[in-house]
Formats: sequence, C-alpha cells, structure tokens
Amino acid sequence: MAGLLQVLVLLVLLAAVWRPLGDWMARVYTDERDWGVERVLYRIVRVDPRSEQRASTYAVAILAFSFAGIVLLYLMQRLQTLLPWSFDRGAVEPGVAFNTAISFVTNTNWQSYVPETTMGHTVQLAGLAVQNFVSAAVGMAVAVALIRGFVRSRTERLGNAWVDIVRGCTRILLPIATLAAVALVATGVVMSLRSGVDLVGPDGGSSTAAIAPAASQEAIKQLGTNGGGILNANSAHPFENPNPFSNLIEIFLMLVIPVAMTRMFGQMVGSVRQGVSLLAVMGGLWGVMLAVIWSAEATSASFAGANLEGKEVRFGIPGSALFANTTTGTSTGAVNSLHDSYSAFGGGGTLLNMLFSEMTPGGVGAGLYGILIIAIIAVFLAGLMVGRTPEYLGKRLGRREVTCAVVVTLTMPALVLLGTGLAIALPGTGDAMTNSGPHGLSEVFYAFASAANNNGSAFGGLTVTSGFFQTALGIAMLLGRFLPIVAVLALAGLLARQPRVAPSSGTLSTGTPLFSVLVAGTIVLVAAITFLPALALSPIAEGLA
Repeated sequence: MAGLLQVLVLLVLLAAVWRPLGDWMARVYTDERDWGVERVLYRIVRVDPRSEQRASTYAVAILAFSFAGIVLLYLMQRLQTLLPWSFDRGAVEPGVAFNTAISFVTNTNWQSYVPETTMGHTVQLAGLAVQNFVSAAVGMAVAVALIRGFVRSRTERLGNAWVDIVRGCTRILLPIATLAAVALVATGVVMSLRSGVDLVGPDGGSSTAAIAPAASQEAIKQLGTNGGGILNANSAHPFENPNPFSNLIEIFLMLVIPVAMTRMFGQMVGSVRQGVSLLAVMGGLWGVMLAVIWSAEATSASFAGANLEGKEVRFGIPGSALFANTTTGTSTGAVNSLHDSYSAFGGGGTLLNMLFSEMTPGGVGAGLYGILIIAIIAVFLAGLMVGRTPEYLGKRLGRREVTCAVVVTLTMPALVLLGTGLAIALPGTGDAMTNSGPHGLSEVFYAFASAANNNGSAFGGLTVTSGFFQTALGIAMLLGRFLPIVAVLALAGLLARQPRVAPSSGTLSTGTPLFSVLVAGTIVLVAAITFLPALALSPIAEGLA
C-alpha cells in the first residue's frame, strides 16, 4: 500500500506541473526577448541572438560545442593536481579521463571510477556539473529544432543553437535545479565543500566518511537525466538519498521535464492533443514496465519471496523498483539499488527499458525527439498499408525524411549488438565478468545498451576498467549521442523546407488513442525484431533456467 501511495503521489505531482511547466517551456523557445544575463553571455561569445541557422549550421554548432566540452573536461581531469579542492587526488588516468569526458558531455554519466577518491570538488563542480546542465540543454535544443521543422514551412532556418542552449540553462534547468537542491537539503542530503567527516562508532572507534556538495549535484543529475553520482554508491548512498522523501523527489525530478515536454510540443505545434497522444504512449509503457519490475522483485522464486538483495531497506521493493524503472525509462542512469542483484526478469525489465530506445518517457529532449522519430516510422508504416503518401503534422514523409528516421532508429541497435558481440568474442572479457552463462552475457549486453542509449547505469558485476571497455564504451556513447542528433537535425531541415499540406480524407488522424496504440506497437515491434534473440540468450534464458 505504501508503494502504491508513492506512485499515486508521483503521478499527482507530475499532473500538477505538466501544464504550467510545459507552457513555460513553449514560451521559452518562442520568446523574442532576451534576459539581461543572456545578453551578457551572447556578447561574451559574440553571438547574434537574432540570427537563425540552417540545419547544417545548427548541427555544426551542436557538434563543435560538444567537442569543445570533451576536450576541456579531459584537460581538467588530467591537470587536476593544478586545481584547488583537488585533495591530493592526482591526475586522472588517461583512459578514465577519456571515457568520463565523453560520458558527461553525451549526457550518459557512465562512471568507471570511484568519485570520492578520484575527482576533486573543482572537477566535479566546474567540469562535471557544468556538463550536467549544458548536455541536457543540448538535448532540449535538438528536440525544439525538430518541432520547428514541423511548424515552419518554406524556410531553411531552424532557430539559433546557441540561444536555445543558453535559454534551456538559464530559464529552465537552473531555476528548477536550485529549488530542487534546497528541497533535497531539507530532506537531509549533504551539502559541503569538505572532503570528509570524522565519525565515531558506538564502540568509540572513529572513521572518516567522504562528503561532498551532494545536494546541488543530485538536483541537476536527476533533473537533467544525467545520473552520475558524486559518491560511488550513487543514489543508494544515504548522503545523496537519505530517506523515502528524498527518493520520491529524485524520481519526480527525473520525470518532470520529459513529461512536460509533451505539453510543450502540443503547444508549439498548435494541438495539445498531439502531445497528449505521445504522453499516453510514454506513460503506458512506463506503467507496464514498472509492473513487470516490481512484481518480479516482489515474487522472486529464487529468493523464496521478495528479493531484497542489493536494495536499501529504507526504500524497500517499491521504492527501488520505482526508481529503477524510472532511471532506465529515462536516460538518467542513477541507481538507488544494485541492478545486477535483481532477479532475471526484474533486471531484464530495466534492460528492456533501454532497448525501447528510452522513450518511456526518455531523456531531457532526447525522449521527445526519439518518440517523434518513432511516430514518423509508425505513420510511414500506416501509409504503406493504405497505399498513400504518409503525412504527419502537415508534412509529407518521403524517402529522404524516412531515411533520416531509420538512421536514428537503427543507430542504437547496431552499436549495442556489434559492441556486445565484439566484447563476448574477446578472450579477456571472461575475466571482467563476475558471472558466467546468461547472467554474464546480460552484464555485457546491459553495458553496451546503457552506453549507446546514453543512460549510464550498469550491472555492477562487470569490470570495465580495461582499455578495451574504456574505448569501446566511449565510442558507443559518442556515436549513440551524435549520429542520431545529426540525423534528427537533417530531418528537421527537410521538414522546414516543405510547404504545409492540408489534411485530406486519406490522412491518418494523429492525436488519437488509436494513434497512441500504433506508436506504442511500433516501439515494441522494433525492439522485439532487433533484440529478441539476444534477450532470449540472456535474461529470458536465466529466468527460465
């Protein structure tokens, strides 16, 4: 009953902010006026906020900004000994620095290191936390550019990438993250610039516990669907997530922007029903997968009842399952329990969330443009069935548009399957796996699914500190992030150049329950066709053994 009440409170909170936050975000990206702090930033970087960019220029701006972030973050880690608040932790090893720089810039936050012994506060605050903001803003900017492609006609202009990124940070992420950090401090999350605190045990013995400015980092890592913990145990650590109240706040933060962006989409295209239909798909699949994971952990035959292995008692099965489903249904990747200790079908549920391309409801920005791509595929399939040129939101979907959508759809499966196959084929991978058999395969499968989907969570039984895994997972994160972004922006440019087409008697009606079912079916169908053989050899085989 307590678990169901948590879900009910969460849904009520999301429903309460869906309209005002969605409307606010729509105004943010359509406002002609700039805030004072934004004008200062534009002058510093010499950007004309009134100029607009073609799709190619917009894509170059996104790629150049992200590449600069990777280089800067890599250098900060390698030169950490020269920075204040480093606590004598030394320069970060090159392979780890490379992997971490790509990880945080791509909004993945995969961590192959122990934060409290590797990163000083300067790298955490000025490096990793900054990327938590701007990588999320990049995702929102790309989603907005795609929406403009549907809304505009007979133009090559999609807006200004620099303006969209700045506004995402100053008007959406920073204000909400500030309020969230205060709320988390009130629940007991630690906020300190010290590196440790002395603790005295009941027997009089003392020890030192690592502490950090956790509240501010926890707020943006969840809000921006980033997920990287400032402490190694992530959101299972009592300093990051001390009680069920902080747990509920963090789950809410992961969902609030992806959910509200469906309202923003509806407002910007002039039909709220279009956003509601996509929200129904996201919410429906999220609810189904929550039921799968929760029931699998609550009735695990392997544990003679509920499976509490790897879970914090203060959260129990409901709080752990709700968090796990949300962190893998978005691209967050934060964890408050050990996914590797979940039952076969419970852990398989978290894996399947990522194999759905994380559109339930997905990451900040990435979830929305991901499900719009699937909607285009669904409309195309429906058009083939009735023999008409498919149209979506007044734009025809021809060969070039569908090709862009297919590139986005197939990038992640190709990276996951090729990466997993290569890793399993190498002789050294067996030494990196804690488990053999189907569960060992699940560990490797999960790692590449997490990297290619820019999630960042892991089955903890796999050791990924070798040169191969640092490089392979880094490449998967890089390509999994930027190949779809380039294809999405190319699609947006193609759509923006088209004139709007008036609906006809043969036009598929979108924004309806039937269309929601069609989109949900397409998501499941694509995942099943692509991944069912691999799933049959990993969590399904383990569960049936």
